Amino acid sequence: MELTILQLGENRVAEIRGDEVVLSTVQDALDLMGNADYQGARSLILHEKQLDPAFFDLKTRLAGEILQKYVNYRFRLAIVGDFDKYSSSALRAFILECYRGEHISFVKGREEAVEKLT
Repeated sequence: MELTILQLGENRVAEIRGDEVVLSTVQDALDLMGNADYQGARSLILHEKQLDPAFFDLKTRLAGEILQKYVNYRFRLAIVGDFDKYSSSALRAFILECYRGEHISFVKGREEAVEKLT
């Protein structure tokens, strides 16, 4: 895992680079936030492939527990990926609900993630 800090105007945004799964537990989410915050970033870009597949199965409650931490700590998160491939109507509703808030975004591309977080 490589954590890169992007300086975007006055904002610092952390981005996780790499293909391995880096977020599979609530503690992983807290560790990523802490690492990014230590480097001055209050926003994070993650890619779909970096999330444990259980994240997208809402029955596991993993997504809700992780994303609640980001909201509680007022830390912004953009998840980049192709979410149309998931057939779960509950997951689609969950993603739409995230759009109502200001902390969590599910986006199709990195550029859109940067735009949402700055």
